[in-house]
Amino acid sequence: MPLVCLTDYEEYAKEHLSKATWDYYAAGADECCTRDDNLLAYKRIRLRPRILRDVSVSDTRTTVQGTEISFPVGIAPTAFHCLAWHEGEVATARATEALNTCYITSTYSTCSVEEIVAAAPNGYRWFQLYVYRDRKLSEQMVHRVEALGYKALVLTVDVPYTGKRRNDIRNQFKLPPHLKVKNFDGVFQQETAAPEEYGIPANTLDPSISWKDIYWLQSITRLPIIIKGILTKEDAELAVEHGVQGIIVSNHGGRQLDGGPASIDALPEIVDTVQGRIEVYVDGGIRTGSDVLKALALGAKCVFIGRPAVWGLAYKGEEGVREVLQILNDEFRLSMALSGCRNVAEINRNLIQFSKL
Repeated sequence: MPLVCLTDYEEYAKEHLSKATWDYYAAGADECCTRDDNLLAYKRIRLRPRILRDVSVSDTRTTVQGTEISFPVGIAPTAFHCLAWHEGEVATARATEALNTCYITSTYSTCSVEEIVAAAPNGYRWFQLYVYRDRKLSEQMVHRVEALGYKALVLTVDVPYTGKRRNDIRNQFKLPPHLKVKNFDGVFQQETAAPEEYGIPANTLDPSISWKDIYWLQSITRLPIIIKGILTKEDAELAVEHGVQGIIVSNHGGRQLDGGPASIDALPEIVDTVQGRIEVYVDGGIRTGSDVLKALALGAKCVFIGRPAVWGLAYKGEEGVREVLQILNDEFRLSMALSGCRNVAEINRNLIQFSKL
């Protein structure tokens, strides 16, 4: 049976990955309310399709940070792709390059940034960054990716501490011995007995990170800075005031604070606050092309997918990720046409039935 939608890839991955690996990717924090609400929130939103609009020709292209991509879906930063497929992030990079969209490489990659660039030299890439207690570590990563031609930095701001993911604790989740966080290969010379969290020593992340660190980051790089993990209009306003170039509205796939809003529910107030001063993107819960359409109608410039990319990898590596992206592209094009939009510029809030929100 052919796999025809993202849920098919999810079912395949659940059947074929080890329990600990599946649980790691699927995990939400605490009771997983926010993780699950990310999906349910899209189902609550209704579209108002317009008809007789001549949709014989359609164009899904858009731009992010001034660069054209073939459709408004990119790959969100997710860790440890080698757990799902032996080639890991290298396969993800090739697939994203083939479909001409944006790939946000995770700090926690099981391939190095150099290997990723070598595998897909013409790919359009951003780099997801954490701020470490040892600022030099963050600074070295920034300079490395800048030199390699990464086009933006995506600063994750919702992890002063890691959320409590119950199944990871139950499974005592650890990277298998043959895998490591490749970007930090040889950086942490630690005793094997030292406590480890997701492949690097515990307490490496800096919980003292604050808005002043945005200025610090701007002082060490010329790359655009995009903040990932904003869920309120107050923080969106502060982001604009601090001179960042973009916001990813995100609750980390429901893996950090449980009980916060679904990211799509947080999007409208942030878009209203930002008022076009910087670009706003969203991740979390996108499973169909009509989800993409809804996010764009509510003001997102582009959406990013996390878990579905991993499911594609688990199915067939690069080919699987290409298929997942192609399905979303095809579904988005169809949803656009069925709601009377010929291009992304025609997608706006009039498509959304607010009475149901």
